[in-house]
Amino acid sequence: MSVKIRLQRHGKKGKPFYWVVAADARSKRDGKYLEKIGTYNPNTNPATVDLNLDAAVQWLHNGAQPTDTARAILSYKGALLKHHLDGGVRKGALTQDQADAKLAAWIEAKAGKVDAKKDGLTKAQSDAKAKAFKAETAANEKRIAAQTEAAKVPEEVVVEEEVATEEVVEAATEVEAPAAEEASEEKEA
Repeated sequence: MSVKIRLQRHGKKGKPFYWVVAADARSKRDGKYLEKIGTYNPNTNPATVDLNLDAAVQWLHNGAQPTDTARAILSYKGALLKHHLDGGVRKGALTQDQADAKLAAWIEAKAGKVDAKKDGLTKAQSDAKAKAFKAETAANEKRIAAQTEAAKVPEEVVVEEEVATEEVVEAATEVEAPAAEEASEEKEA
């Protein structure tokens, strides 16, 4: 019986969630499995991987063959490195303490890279929010300026109408004044 370390799909349509399992190569994709080793959630950024490192390495020691995606996940979490270092310990190339130190250093460096990516994504998201807020503020200022400009136009028209009305009244009084003088002169005469 050949054993594969592979992904078993769960989750709803469009939102996959995977279990990393050790299963018989002849079983269905989502069928019977021997052991659940971990989980993989590709919906988050960066993807969330929870893996039982010791169980994965034990299955690798027993000859389980990971699929391509499972191999990438095992590599990402350091299971393949631990398997490789354990091979060096069995051959006598290095001691268990040296292997553990190398693995711990690699895991710490990997955690630093993941944290840097998370910080970069958070910074990019906050920059995008700030840029959107600035653009929205500028659009609001333009809209307010347009409204005040629209409000000024009727006032100018009203002022122009008042000026025109005053000119008409003045012209009418000038016309009426000489006529009234002539009428008063005619009455006197």
